[in-house]
Amino acid sequence: MNAIDIETITRINDVEGAVKHLYTLIHPTERVQAALDYAREAHRNQFRKSGEPYIIHPVLVASIVASITGDEAMVIAALLHDVIEDTHITTEDVVRDYGEDVAHLVEGLTKIDTIRDAQLIPSHSDEKLVVSALSFRKMLVASIEDVRVLVVKLCDRLHNMLTLGALSPAKQHRIAEETLVVYAPIAHRLGISFLKNLLEDLSFQYLFAEDKQAIDMYLEENYRSINARLNTFCEKLTKMMLENGFNEDDFEILGRVKHHYSIYLKMQRKGISIDEILDLLAVRILVKKPLDCYRVFGMVHLNFQPLSSRFKDYIAIPKENGYQTIHTTVFHESAIFEVQIRTYEMHATAELGVAAHWKYKSGGNNPISLDWLHNLQYQNESVEAFYELIKNDLFSEDISVFSPKGKPFTLPRGAVALDFAYAIHTEIGDSAEGCLINKEKASLLTELHNGDIVKITTAPKKILRCSWIDAVQTSRAKASMRANCNQRIRAIDSESGLNIITTIFGFSRERSEELFRQTHLDDQRHRIPRELDLLKEIINRFSGEVGGTSRISFWSRNRVKPKLYEFAALEVYANRSVGDAVFDYCCHPKTGDEIVAFLQDGKAHVHHKMCKHAAVMMERNEPMVFVRWKQQHYFRYHLIISMQSAQGSLADLLTYMAKMGADINSIELGKEKSEHTQYCEMEFQTLEADINRLRSKLEKKGKIIQFFRTDDAYRSQG
Repeated sequence: MNAIDIETITRINDVEGAVKHLYTLIHPTERVQAALDYAREAHRNQFRKSGEPYIIHPVLVASIVASITGDEAMVIAALLHDVIEDTHITTEDVVRDYGEDVAHLVEGLTKIDTIRDAQLIPSHSDEKLVVSALSFRKMLVASIEDVRVLVVKLCDRLHNMLTLGALSPAKQHRIAEETLVVYAPIAHRLGISFLKNLLEDLSFQYLFAEDKQAIDMYLEENYRSINARLNTFCEKLTKMMLENGFNEDDFEILGRVKHHYSIYLKMQRKGISIDEILDLLAVRILVKKPLDCYRVFGMVHLNFQPLSSRFKDYIAIPKENGYQTIHTTVFHESAIFEVQIRTYEMHATAELGVAAHWKYKSGGNNPISLDWLHNLQYQNESVEAFYELIKNDLFSEDISVFSPKGKPFTLPRGAVALDFAYAIHTEIGDSAEGCLINKEKASLLTELHNGDIVKITTAPKKILRCSWIDAVQTSRAKASMRANCNQRIRAIDSESGLNIITTIFGFSRERSEELFRQTHLDDQRHRIPRELDLLKEIINRFSGEVGGTSRISFWSRNRVKPKLYEFAALEVYANRSVGDAVFDYCCHPKTGDEIVAFLQDGKAHVHHKMCKHAAVMMERNEPMVFVRWKQQHYFRYHLIISMQSAQGSLADLLTYMAKMGADINSIELGKEKSEHTQYCEMEFQTLEADINRLRSKLEKKGKIIQFFRTDDAYRSQG
């Protein structure tokens, strides 16, 4: 692959310079020379916004294509890609002079531009991203027969981005936004990583100019230390390789700083500044054979301290777009380096993606991406169905969703609308009331997909959703929701503790509060509804406090010693007669939920702690009693887990779960089974109530796709 000389292309502003550059990249055959003459004549007297002759653009697009593929038909198509749209020349003319292959490519490119012009709505509209995605859908449809059209179009878009400075700021923003949302993801999906990175960084400088400037400033200020670290690490790697049997011509080591947009996304995802990014530096080690990759990987881990959680083997299990590389992250002299290990052939495929199919006929083939594109012809032709396919298939790990004003937010795959609300701001998440996804009303627990435009509606106050914590995906949402719920539960427990003591002693609320202060137990009130032993201790303590008062005779006559009552799955502790425990219809808590109980007509009326009716009764100081679920209660869970498709993997999982004390109720194996993975779906029950603790144990046996409590009464509400 010839490296694209971006600086040279950007500097060229005359026709002869453009032609000269093209001919350094491809041999000027008669067909190429004829196409160049044809294009020059067709675009004669046409000029770009910068004032330059228009012909410079197709010539430089052809240069970019030549540097990627060297495919003559694609280079000719790049030279002619605007002739049908912008001139009097017809498809029949191109067929006559260059054959159906070139004409087909030119026609596909013309269709893309025609449909884009028709479909793209004004840049001031909130819907621009959706419409851009729909134009992308049309582009794919026009290109299904030959994916080369997409590659030429990406090169065309790259040159447009390189010359964007001549346009107005509004047009710059619009084109950059479309590039970031539509074209960069296409390059990613086709596996052409260097094109993806270029398109992202070029868009980034127009969409997030201040952030780009801040990153540039940091890298410039720290240029010497960054390069010193990279050089030192690369030298040590080289020495390591040479000392372990590799010759100098057997490998190549490339050091780099990660590209700007990826740095920015990492800062956004983690809420950190650039100086907090640990793995800013990356190194690629290129070797000749796949087996050498594993040899080098072993040497790297033996010579440098690895971060155990940051290892991925995409050679054994390639990404969907054909990408193969071993990724690991290691420490070296207080710095962290991402290390990528691949063969030269894998490198060509990683950089070129599907374009390697034409440039390297004997290898570097990427049939997966081609299959993905060709399979689109079998999709439903409705806009909605196709758009869903595209949104769901662009990224493998993260998704990008947008505010109505077009601000992008990166979320993990599987994130729901409430995750998006917290990504905007913690206060927005805390008060989120509802949402619109692509202008349609939806639940806050609706899973988001690539390209969704989400609008959050908020309430005046915080809304607690304690049973939704397991439904959100981002740590920011989980942490905020958990903190809010813990704070609210503690307040409820504190109020309940006061009411339980007040009920037992028959005191006024004020008298009970005074006793808590006198005994310095005020900060223990919230523990009373959860800890029976503490309740008994406080009863004894308070009995001693009131024993010396004038009310001792009253207390002695009316005191009834508290005792424990058992009702089905519940235990109630009270000093009054309790004939039954009933669940009130307003909330009807399920087994294992947080509960409180009020004493009414000799019965314990059980409510969920978060019940609004229970809150009103607490404010009215209604008599309360201690209540808890009986011990040895089983909690029911639903699990979908992805495991390696290997003999004995299911037996290993079930043995492991048996040791955890899990009782399997139902199981189904083989859903969406692939060559390397299989999915297992099951229902099971266990004494473990902490779903996060369970999750951490189960993650040791596979990737968890879905996991939630089936006896949670509030999970499905939205």
